[in-house]
Amino acid sequence: MNVNDAASIVGGAPRWHNDCGCPAPSHTKTVIYDYQLLLHHQIGSIMVKAERDGKEPMNEQAVANIYGAMRAEINQIYSKITELEMEVSEHSLVINAIKPLDPSRRCYRMIGGVLVERTIKEVLPAVRRNKEGIEEVITRLNDALEKKKKEVTEFESKYKIRIKKTDGEMKDESGKKEGNAQGVLVGPASGSE
Repeated sequence: MNVNDAASIVGGAPRWHNDCGCPAPSHTKTVIYDYQLLLHHQIGSIMVKAERDGKEPMNEQAVANIYGAMRAEINQIYSKITELEMEVSEHSLVINAIKPLDPSRRCYRMIGGVLVERTIKEVLPAVRRNKEGIEEVITRLNDALEKKKKEVTEFESKYKIRIKKTDGEMKDESGKKEGNAQGVLVGPASGSE
């Protein structure tokens, strides 16, 4: 299962997940469930085996793999939040564009790849509901992000993980410090010469 699979579930029927037997919640929660399921299963077989056995990862490479997978998961959550925030913005634009118009006016809406004709009176509440649903997903993803950040921090402290900076990053930082120490050079006022 990948991000595209989770995104394509919009409007899909509730279903069972084959790997772990988790039932999908109600129809409206399917997207949230599938994305959480995607995140749940992405850490990889090493972490899953370690959790099931109750054992610690065996070597540094296993720890590094798990840590990399956890960081990748955080990045995926960030990108999904950004994507959904863009969708909320688009929904807001649509709502603001059609709100002042006559409710009996014709408009068109894309539903599952099919363009259907409706009235603004029918479409406006549906767009508002979709926007609220996306905002709810964003809230849940932010909660999941905070939880995952906490897990990564605990994992870093447990295995004493430190991220080494490359020489290029060290030089960039020293350049920033010099730039911050310098002031602004202002020339003489035009009237004083």
